[in-house]
Amino acid sequence: MAYLRPRLGPSRIFLPVVSVFRLVGSARMDDMGLAMSRTQLERLDFDNVVLKKLPLDLSQESGVRQVKGACFSRVKPQPLTSPRFVAVSPEALALLGLDGEEVMDDPLGPAYLSGSEIMPGSEPAAHCYCGHQFGQFAGQLGDGAACYLGEVKVPPGQDPELLRENPSGRWEIQVKGAGLTPYSRQADGRKVLRSSIREFLCSEAMFFLGVPTTRAGSVVTSDSTVMRDVYYSGNPRHEKCSVVLRIAPTFLRFGSFEIFKKADEFTGRQGPSYGLDEIRGQMMDYVIEMFYPEIQQNYPDRVERNVAFFREVMLRTARLVAQWQCVGFCHGVLNTDNMSILGLTLDYGPYGFMDRFDPDFICNASDNSGRYSYQAQPAICRWNLVKLAEALAPELPPDRAKAVMDEYLDLYNDFYLENMRKKLGLLRKKEPEDEILITELLRTMHNTGADFTTTFRSLSQIFCSTEGESVGEEDSVKQAIDLLLEQCASLEELRAANKPTMDPRELAMLLSMAQSNPALFQMISDRMTIARQLERLSRLKDLMETSQEELKTKQADEWSCWITQYRKRLAHELEGQSDVQAVQEERVRVMDSTNPRVVLRNYIAQNAIEAAENGDFSEVERVLKVLEKPFSSQPGLELPAWVSKGGTTELGERDEGEEQQQGATPTSTARNPVPYDSKPPAWAQEICVT
Repeated sequence: MAYLRPRLGPSRIFLPVVSVFRLVGSARMDDMGLAMSRTQLERLDFDNVVLKKLPLDLSQESGVRQVKGACFSRVKPQPLTSPRFVAVSPEALALLGLDGEEVMDDPLGPAYLSGSEIMPGSEPAAHCYCGHQFGQFAGQLGDGAACYLGEVKVPPGQDPELLRENPSGRWEIQVKGAGLTPYSRQADGRKVLRSSIREFLCSEAMFFLGVPTTRAGSVVTSDSTVMRDVYYSGNPRHEKCSVVLRIAPTFLRFGSFEIFKKADEFTGRQGPSYGLDEIRGQMMDYVIEMFYPEIQQNYPDRVERNVAFFREVMLRTARLVAQWQCVGFCHGVLNTDNMSILGLTLDYGPYGFMDRFDPDFICNASDNSGRYSYQAQPAICRWNLVKLAEALAPELPPDRAKAVMDEYLDLYNDFYLENMRKKLGLLRKKEPEDEILITELLRTMHNTGADFTTTFRSLSQIFCSTEGESVGEEDSVKQAIDLLLEQCASLEELRAANKPTMDPRELAMLLSMAQSNPALFQMISDRMTIARQLERLSRLKDLMETSQEELKTKQADEWSCWITQYRKRLAHELEGQSDVQAVQEERVRVMDSTNPRVVLRNYIAQNAIEAAENGDFSEVERVLKVLEKPFSSQPGLELPAWVSKGGTTELGERDEGEEQQQGATPTSTARNPVPYDSKPPAWAQEICVT
């Protein structure tokens, strides 16, 4: 679509008798008129430092290609037809000094924030990076759909806390879904409404949960379409092209440093800039000077500086994954190209917040081996850090990198325990048995099928007795048990959850092969996968022999045992405290500001997606409002918008992942209205993200 730009400033007419003074004055007036008529987006103050500091590929060659000796390539975003806003995040846009309402009202806003029109000062480019994907080096990857627009100077008056996290003084902005780049491979460089809404909402949800993340300023959709085979059924359909505006100090990642990798011994692939080690040094200098200035100042020796830098990246990564674990977030595709060099949550594809607690929870249905399961995330992040260390050598000596990595597990455990103590309200003392108490809580949640988010939120309501207090003890325990039983799964839900994901004949074949031909078995499977399947079979057998009444009794017994331990530990918190009431109130306040009422569950995103696909963007805006205050009750915003418009609705499509997703076959079951802060509805189990 062509965009007609309004003429800016008064028209200039040649008047031969006008004095030089008047001509200059007229020019100045024209300049003032130009400045006054510019919109906020047209006045953004760009300072695109990374394109000056790192090698830039200036080739205009079209199509996919290997890019050697460059970190970025010039690109031209592909315009959308009739771009229009789905939603904006005023909080995220404020980072750039923008007013959300003004941006929404700007006729050219959707064009600028989708890359369809180029803002003054913007220099579109795509970043070249490599990555290990599912454990194998994939060679050149790069921004296949994302497009760097530039770096906007931090506006005056920015929150000092944000500046502490972003010392560069600039925010990088990029559009995701803006079309082909040299790194698009076999794809088309486009994103659709489903994946765009999911990334937009989750980027902002994570920020308001207090988890380090890239931000999302807007979602734009259009009349342009691409074909997507949503259910992998051989029946592709047209979907609307959509674009997310992403904001971060930088989008450089672990994989940015892997473009220098030599030929991989397993895949034979190598980085496109292998052998150009001076560029790696340039990139390290840039990252440390811009984003770790204290390290740059405090370590004049280059090797010591690089070691300190790697240690800080390791520390931030350990802290980040501990925070993920404590809110039940699963990334889904923790490849090295999806790991931020700043320790931010990066690239929201098939992510998921856990509903029923399961350490083996896999949010990406195409992750057949469970490599990126919930409980594997801390170890996978460590593995990715090791790959980063390899990519930084010899700038980072391997022996020094190993010494840093030896600290990872203890640091992760410290961060995790610190967060978990807050979630349990254990604020005054650090007892050795706390780790056992946490482990037992998670075991009980797993055995009873308890919902992760609502269970933790409920714990602040458990009565905390003082030493020697016995009045109402039995009633308090019973109330606590009843409260937690409400968060548990039914027998039907547990049976469905424990069905093996592997065909019984395939499982039998692999078990036989493990005995008869171990070498072949190791090539196509692993013992951990088989063990998980056998464990599921065992649990399912027990559940098939159990009634709902027996299950409830067993669940109550398990929770009774844990609650007794928990209340004893809470009593220790009160020992020696003069103002018990104040301690109790502080505990509840901290727990309720640590355990969210609402997270972006898949069914919440799905409701918003389906409404948007039908042209109603109000649910996206409503969900964003709810997610901006995840720890608070929000009267009037408890239920989805569609409830007030008609009560229940028919089930629609279930898919919602990164590029192409697989979903359950739509059924005619009516959806019952479910509050955002409750356990998920039954139909949510059918959502399948790949």
